[in-house]
Amino acid sequence: MRVLVVEDELYLAEAIRDGLRLEAIAADIAGDGDTALELLSVNAYDIIVLDRDIPGPSGDEIAKSVVASGSGMPILMLTAADRLDDKASGFELGADDYLTKPFALRELVLRLRALDRRRAHNRPPVREIAGLRVDPFRREVYRDGRYVALTRKQFAVLEVLVAAEGGVLSAEELLERAWDENADPFTNAVRITVSALRKRLGEPWIIATVAGAGYRIDTASSHVDTASSRGEGDRG
Repeated sequence: MRVLVVEDELYLAEAIRDGLRLEAIAADIAGDGDTALELLSVNAYDIIVLDRDIPGPSGDEIAKSVVASGSGMPILMLTAADRLDDKASGFELGADDYLTKPFALRELVLRLRALDRRRAHNRPPVREIAGLRVDPFRREVYRDGRYVALTRKQFAVLEVLVAAEGGVLSAEELLERAWDENADPFTNAVRITVSALRKRLGEPWIIATVAGAGYRIDTASSHVDTASSRGEGDRG
């Protein structure tokens, strides 16, 4: 999941971003409306966390823009105002959820995961593919009934690959979906993470490397040519 946090209180924005990263949620931050609109124009986000009271175009204007775009991206509004009228006006603008400051980070994470589940209502909350069982809410992974312990980043990458349902994702796409805007596009982070993830999941290798294209979950069968897959793993 990749989230845009629009919040003009820098320390709060950074705390939210860092906290979300610990939950394997990639997050970018924007401190004003103009920056938010710019980031929305160049990046694909799953959810926007939007403070209503920000410099430049207000949070309300950003919400209107998101709704008008037809993207269907959920909006979680943040505000210090807790009056019912304020919440009602936010929902009328298109907000999908509302969180009043101050709030617990854990509650924000739970609300984000609930919004993501609703956004992807056509997919089961627990995803199963080629012997893999991925529970994004408990952050648990099983392969053929065997529990697999993953790091937060490995889980984030696997979640993106599983959601593609066997489709090929380039390293750039994985970098965009599982990391955030501060990730170096020239880094080997994707190759290193995929290689480590492949080893954690065990043989036969289930993450296939498609030469010149990227990576995918092998859905053709539970059997993979381990020799060739091992070679692919060595090349990233």
